[in-house]
Amino acid sequence: MTEEHSDIITMADMAAVFDVTDALSIDRESISVELTKEDPGAVQQAANGEIEITLPLTSPIAAFLEGVRQELIGMGYSAE
Repeated sequence: MTEEHSDIITMADMAAVFDVTDALSIDRESISVELTKEDPGAVQQAANGEIEITLPLTSPIAAFLEGVRQELIGMGYSAE
C-alpha cells in the first residue's frame, strides 16, 4: 500500500487537517484524529467539546476535508 493510500494517517494528512482547523482558529489541543483511516470518514464534537475526526480510507482527503470545514462552520466555528 502506498503512503497516499495507507490505512494509517501520515504527516501530510495531519498537516491537511491542521490547515482546515487552524484556518477556523480551533486549538490543536481540542482536536482528536484517529490514527487509522476508516470509510466513510467522520467529524463530530464530543460531549467534552473535543472535535473527533476520522479520515476516510478510500476517498480523497482534500474533498473530505472541505466537508469537514463546512461541518465545523455549521458547529459554529468561523474564519476570522
